[in-house]
Amino acid sequence: MTSSDVTWPRAAGPLILRPPTSEDLDEVLVWRNRPEVTRWLLRTTVDPDAFRTAWLDSVADHDEHAVVALLDGVVVGTGSLDVRDAMGQSDGEAWRGAEGLLGYLIDPSHAGNGYATDIARALLELAFTELGLHRVTAGCFADNVASWRVMEKLGMRREQHGVRDSWHAELGWVDGYTYAMLAEEWPVTR
Repeated sequence: MTSSDVTWPRAAGPLILRPPTSEDLDEVLVWRNRPEVTRWLLRTTVDPDAFRTAWLDSVADHDEHAVVALLDGVVVGTGSLDVRDAMGQSDGEAWRGAEGLLGYLIDPSHAGNGYATDIARALLELAFTELGLHRVTAGCFADNVASWRVMEKLGMRREQHGVRDSWHAELGWVDGYTYAMLAEEWPVTR
């Protein structure tokens, strides 16, 4: 069962996670549409105004936990944990709001420092210990080695290898991966 009583800011390794402000999103937009970033995103470029509005709207939605990651006051990444209904029969309510979708993004000038892992770890902790989610999933293009290494480092299991299931603007049809973790697996892997 999800709760809107999530406390921010919170530590994530050397980072501080908190909901974004418009000024934070201005910092993110400096690097968000750069080719080395968009290469691995489903939405290659975003309209700055629409991007800012979507992120700021998420702050008021108790099922969306969108954050910026700050290092010494500088935005070095973003993270998101979107709470969704799990697949389930309509009898009962256990499946409602039981699953999370995890995402993270790092400013390329701060890549390679473990910050994506720090962000993802903090959001998994939130998912399983505070929100009481049953399961969290995340996905990436199979060629995005840095992303799937983050998921594996945190103990997430590769559940799906989609063969040429994902369209990539530069590469054509490419493979995709889906990872997941159950709540009962979280204490074992942290």
